[in-house]
Amino acid sequence: MKRALLAALLLCASTVQAAPALKSGVFSPARMAPEIAQDAADGSAFRLSALRGKVVVLEFGFTHCAAVCPASLASLAAARQKLGAHSDRLQVVFISVDPERDTPARLKTYLAQFDKGFVGITGTPEQMAAIRKDYGITATKHTAGGKTGYQMGHSSYLYFIDKKGMLRALMPFGRPADEIVHDVNVLAAE
Repeated sequence: MKRALLAALLLCASTVQAAPALKSGVFSPARMAPEIAQDAADGSAFRLSALRGKVVVLEFGFTHCAAVCPASLASLAAARQKLGAHSDRLQVVFISVDPERDTPARLKTYLAQFDKGFVGITGTPEQMAAIRKDYGITATKHTAGGKTGYQMGHSSYLYFIDKKGMLRALMPFGRPADEIVHDVNVLAAE
């Protein structure tokens, strides 16, 4: 009897598969993502909590960025393409660290180059500083020559928020689109 029970337990244990691990660094324990309530670049009222049911990826950046922000946005756009029929599982929200230059119109036009479904968030310097503080993002203005007059140095992470609004993972800059797709699929399947 004990042998049969042990064999049955071993059989059950061998058929149970663990959920795939995220490629990103995980927040343990997960916590509720700080709310963002701001007008979006298209003029609509935006609330992060209204996106429950989708996996949300936040990227902090600016439209005058020469390399990092466009590379991240291109990876996110590629990830949405790779998701194909399931691209609606993912909502990308780009949050400006340079509200002095990132007007709603500029942000909307900039993001449309990557994916028309990306949401852009900008506001007053004080509003944007509060959002950065909530997410632990640093942003520093650096004097530079040329037309723009300055550049922004800032933290470059992708924040993954699950369908319940929980802050789940943090992906560093430079990870490929396939890893973004993997993490979106893991979180969307929960």
